[in-house]
Amino acid sequence: MGCLVVKLGSSIVADGRGEVRADVLAGICDQLAELHHARRELIIVTSGAIARGMGVMSLPVRPRSVDELQAASAVGQGKLYQVYDELLRARGVPTAQVLLTFFDISARTHYLNARQTLRKLLEWRVVPVINENDTTTTDEISFGNNDFLAAQVAILLGAELLVMLTDAQGVFTADPRTSPGAELIASVAEFGDLDGLDIGHATSPLGSGGMRSKVVAAEMATAAGIPTVIGSGLDPGTLIAAAGGGPVGTAFAAQSGRYSSFKLWLKYAKPVRGRVLVDAGAARALREGGTSLLPVGIVDVAGDFDAGDAVEIAHGGEVVGKGICNYSAAELRTVRGLKSVAVRELLPRASDEAVHRDYFVLS
Repeated sequence: MGCLVVKLGSSIVADGRGEVRADVLAGICDQLAELHHARRELIIVTSGAIARGMGVMSLPVRPRSVDELQAASAVGQGKLYQVYDELLRARGVPTAQVLLTFFDISARTHYLNARQTLRKLLEWRVVPVINENDTTTTDEISFGNNDFLAAQVAILLGAELLVMLTDAQGVFTADPRTSPGAELIASVAEFGDLDGLDIGHATSPLGSGGMRSKVVAAEMATAAGIPTVIGSGLDPGTLIAAAGGGPVGTAFAAQSGRYSSFKLWLKYAKPVRGRVLVDAGAARALREGGTSLLPVGIVDVAGDFDAGDAVEIAHGGEVVGKGICNYSAAELRTVRGLKSVAVRELLPRASDEAVHRDYFVLS
């Protein structure tokens, strides 16, 4: 039996003032302890470090600048983990704090080290409490929010189930806060079934996610074969019910395809900084041949991006895919349409590939 990854959103962890919701967390820790004593392997992915820091520093609204967000996280991170450690230790469950960045997942050696460490903790019957290392991360190496981090952790470990606890009972046909007639969607077999529904980006004043990001995280996890449940952390017994396969929240069925965690993150979570237009031959080679994109196949470049940023690759008005570009926009405009020999003359240290096939995913 695989591990169970449980993600707690900021709205579950902290109230509107940034104070820990001790009663809510105590109830969830009761359920975690019950599962732990039943020999289930558990991993917690928690939001709330920034919210907790806001409460400690009496900040009235969530900061916007990176330095303030990182400072708030630094203030709140240890205090948040202490709450989990004390609650679970009182219930006979040992814990360990684990801070991850996207680099820990995307770089192969770091990926293997993270997986080995987490597996050893599980072997020792210790529950990892994971958060993104907001204090040092940047936009370029960020998961975006902890919904995506939870999906990546689940994929990293080949989890049995991902449960995302929020302040809503699940996914509704519309936002229940503004649409009284909205209905809970009990299960999702195909994500196309959600097209056209009003699944908004609205977040709590303390969080960075929203229901849309949770649905995208569910799509990431289920694409790797991991069923996912989005449910209410405020309702008693949600976690136990989800872990037992009971009807609770919105359940997303595992999909038949299998994709690497990196390509899932690239497709769903990495922000696009520009667009690269390619000719018909390059588009066909990318779609059918699984090849890399060379400068010779590029006809135009839109946007202002740096090497290492993600770009959309399009032809004839249709997006072919998305990839990590080895060139800046300025460099790519200089070498577009040129063969490799000419590219090396202009940019001697440049990569042969504008986008390598290992860092490209089809739309």
